[in-house]
Amino acid sequence: MDPGTGTDVTALAKVVARQRAEMERLRNVAAVTAVLERAKGALMATTGCSPDSAHEELVQRAEAGGRTLLEECWLALGALLPPEQQAAATAGLEPPGTADTRSAAVRESAPAGTGAIAEVLARVGRDLVGVGSPQELAGCLLEHLGPEVGADAVIFYGRLPEGGLELIGHAGLDAPLAAQWRRVPPLSGVTPLDTLETREACWLEDVSRERQGHLLIGGPPERWPSRAWLPVPGGSAGVALGVMRRRAGPFPRRQRELLRAVARLCAGRLRAFDAPQDGAGDRVAQSVQAVLDALPGATVLLTPLRSGSGEVEDYRIDAASPEAVDVFGRTGRDMLGKHILESYPSVAGEPLWRGYLDALTAKVPFESEPFAYQDVADGMPVTATYSVRAAPLGAGLLVTWLRHDPVERQEQRLSDVQRLGNLGWANWNLVTEEIAWSAQAYSVLGRTPARGPVRLEELPDLALPEDAGPLAHAIADLVRHGRPFDVPFRVRAAQDVRHLRFVAEAVTEPDGTPAEVHGFVQDLTPQRSAELALVESERAVLLQRGILQAERALAARLQHALLPLPSEPVRLAGLCVDVAYLPAQSGIHVGGDWFSAVELPNDDALFVVGDVAGHGIGAVATMAQLRFTAKGMVSTGSSLTGALGRLNQLLLHSRDSRTTATMVLARYHPGSRVLTWAQAGHPPPLLVRDGKARFLERPGGMLLGASANPVYESAEIRLEPGDRLLMYTDGLMERLGEGLDMGFARLAEAVRVHTCDPSGSLDALLDTMLGRRRRDDVCLLDIRVPVDGE
Repeated sequence: MDPGTGTDVTALAKVVARQRAEMERLRNVAAVTAVLERAKGALMATTGCSPDSAHEELVQRAEAGGRTLLEECWLALGALLPPEQQAAATAGLEPPGTADTRSAAVRESAPAGTGAIAEVLARVGRDLVGVGSPQELAGCLLEHLGPEVGADAVIFYGRLPEGGLELIGHAGLDAPLAAQWRRVPPLSGVTPLDTLETREACWLEDVSRERQGHLLIGGPPERWPSRAWLPVPGGSAGVALGVMRRRAGPFPRRQRELLRAVARLCAGRLRAFDAPQDGAGDRVAQSVQAVLDALPGATVLLTPLRSGSGEVEDYRIDAASPEAVDVFGRTGRDMLGKHILESYPSVAGEPLWRGYLDALTAKVPFESEPFAYQDVADGMPVTATYSVRAAPLGAGLLVTWLRHDPVERQEQRLSDVQRLGNLGWANWNLVTEEIAWSAQAYSVLGRTPARGPVRLEELPDLALPEDAGPLAHAIADLVRHGRPFDVPFRVRAAQDVRHLRFVAEAVTEPDGTPAEVHGFVQDLTPQRSAELALVESERAVLLQRGILQAERALAARLQHALLPLPSEPVRLAGLCVDVAYLPAQSGIHVGGDWFSAVELPNDDALFVVGDVAGHGIGAVATMAQLRFTAKGMVSTGSSLTGALGRLNQLLLHSRDSRTTATMVLARYHPGSRVLTWAQAGHPPPLLVRDGKARFLERPGGMLLGASANPVYESAEIRLEPGDRLLMYTDGLMERLGEGLDMGFARLAEAVRVHTCDPSGSLDALLDTMLGRRRRDDVCLLDIRVPVDGE
């Protein structure tokens, strides 16, 4: 062998050896670094701290326990494993003071099967640090647990105060299913509830066989044939972790251990959602507390406490001023760490609680309406007025109780009185000549504050000339003799005239000399305007009433002239005829009801009853026109139907073509005792025979003035001795709120009862039908057929 060559080989061997040693060292460093990173990830997940804080915490624990950093890392990882695994996880660790850690020691310190779990937990822990809600937490776990345990869905349920469950996070569930199972009532057999009660995991490895006694979350068994529910450690409310799989089968020991360790990781992450990071919240609270210690008044710093779903459940008091006090009498720093619903339980559900939420959500201050609150001062209850202001500060709220000063309240009340009463106060010091007006006084007098107030003796100059004299006299009497006054006057302001009232009194010296004048001036323009409008309205009403009364009187005289009433029953064509006419009691108009009962040239008798629509002189005039025209046409030989047709044309071509009327015409032939009759929209006559009353069947006929081509028909009836026939207007049987059929029935019964009235008077019948009040005119024609011998 060439010596030179041997030297080169030796040198090369040394280089290779150094490279192998360096590679071994790097592998050891990488192994230690991997263990360190896994331990930091687990610590970050369980406590919610930052990577630097996790590293510092591991170093401090190692120094305190006299262990190496690597040993402490394996202890941190082992804390996530079941108790029987923790000893194995730390077995073979080098005692304190040994040489540098080697990769072999790393491998020996991790027992078989646990290193893989620790590695998974480290990865999960690192990823959990970045999640910000239970929903993101579920998604992160599904990503890791899918390949590790075959998970197809991950569910987090939080226990509600009333005992049920609320879905606070999920992954692998579709939206309809999540909405369906968002809340679960506290029923027996609900597996996650049982898990929270027993604090033990529940493994449903073949749901089709094990569903007896279990209320399955998420639908039928075939949806998730195997499931696992584990309690998440810690937390007062309790959170259950559910892992759902689309295949049946057992959860092996390694998977169960991994899921238990993951549940412990989730406990730290769920707590971290509400905890301030890196102690920033504590530093803020300490800074705020230092400020509040030096401030008067009641102020507290609140940090919201949220449920797993993110809703604010309560607030924690992290800083409080010395004057802040709760319902238990705790003050200042004694309140720190307490909850609002504990210290002030009455705010739950109140507007104040909603105001806190609004300020926290919208990041804008909230100030409540003033409210009365009972304080205790010197042992005596004192009612004071407060308002509460909540302002966002970082992630919390700075809440201040503001007590309204009594002087401020009085000033506010005085201002409200002036504004609501539209008045302002004024004060004149007659000795110092100082003058003070309220802002409302300037407004009432129509004077700008920039011009300043006027002297008392100059106040009449603001009034209208006709009102200045009485006002000046009242002021002079007050200044000289101290007599108070209450004087109305007017001023001109902004092209309007205002009606004012000035009330004043004097404050006198001991000798009775007026020294000061104080009073108020009030704007009474709206009231005065209303009074004037009322007077004008009353005057118009009286005028209108006089006109209507005169019209009524004229119409009544005209009606009496055109429609004379006989003083007693009359005989016509062998019949006994009685008539009644009663005007309406309501209103001041005379109506258009009329009758006519006359003998015709051939000894027949004509009976007419009609009703013109409307009231007043116009109705009376139309009534007269129809009455005389109908009588003239029938007297000259016109048939009843022909007369109705011509009367209809008369109304259609009158000055007021809208006028309508109803009418019944009857012609009686005494020789045959036959009554022929026709009608135009009028109620039918009522026949009483042998004690029975019936309405005659109406022949066809439309009311007058309603149609240009109406058809009128006639009917006949033979009257017998003792018969009674009533022709009437609708005012006799109509009543407010009563149907026509009921009115007709009531009329038939009343006529039947009063037919045998020995006096023959219609008064009893009218009293029965009309009562005390009549809403319309009533016209009644009573026709009786005498019995032989009468």
